[in-house]
Amino acid sequence: MSAYAMTVSITIGIYVILAISLNIITGYAGQISLGHAAFFGIGAYASGMLATRLGAPFFACLPFAVVVTGAVGAILGIPCLRVKEDFLAITTMGINFVVQAIFLYIPFFGGALGIANIPAPSIHGAEMTKSAYLAMVLLFVLFAILVDGWLTRSWAGLALASIREDETAAEMSGVNITRFKVVAFVLGSAMAGLAGSLYAHFMSFISAADFGFTESIVILSMVVFGGIGTLRGPIIGAIILGLAPELFRPVLDYRTFVYGTMLVLLMRFQPQGLLGLDSFIVRNAKRIFTRRAA
Repeated sequence: MSAYAMTVSITIGIYVILAISLNIITGYAGQISLGHAAFFGIGAYASGMLATRLGAPFFACLPFAVVVTGAVGAILGIPCLRVKEDFLAITTMGINFVVQAIFLYIPFFGGALGIANIPAPSIHGAEMTKSAYLAMVLLFVLFAILVDGWLTRSWAGLALASIREDETAAEMSGVNITRFKVVAFVLGSAMAGLAGSLYAHFMSFISAADFGFTESIVILSMVVFGGIGTLRGPIIGAIILGLAPELFRPVLDYRTFVYGTMLVLLMRFQPQGLLGLDSFIVRNAKRIFTRRAA
């Protein structure tokens, strides 16, 4: 692979992890989140600051970023449990703006200058090559898929599905709604922190502008476009929309407009996305295979 192809592949791999992490909160637990880039940024800043200020190696920075982001997700997730639907969307959007403002205006976090000279991962003193970094990102993508698979097959996944369908019925059935919502926020946030750490050490420079509301819309678009509430949906959505900026560079300045329009059209005509549980493609594929089997 060329250096350009590996760069694009690494970026897409990071977006796949982000899309899977948001799908845990929005797709499985049914909690609307318009500020997921905040947790992406928290993971990136936690890892970048630990590496640049204390000289910690990457393999110490990454778990630190995951733990910090998961803890922040739990803290911010608790007040979000008091609101629902539109108010939840506005609350998570506000969290994104607040976190971005903290990174931008507080000198401790680098302010407008961001954090530079974040070291690349090294093994036995040798800096990791781009191909090795791609292999590592793919391993973390596999890890995210395994975590997703474990969650959907566990009692926690069943509880989250019941909360998504009907909170009142789930509570009447004995499901601790507060506990499982917090679990979803913690898992989704921690996985976003993992993606943030990978992003920071790959780019070597981060700033508050990288984790704004626009980035949250991009991540949400990937989940909805592919098929919310499934594992295959966020993966396909991240791959397609991750490649789109490279294929359509002339309209890159209008990315937010294009993604916003796409979200509106999908929610109106195909709310299940491309590969959702009852999407047009999946429904017709099942019909074709049923006919062939008959």
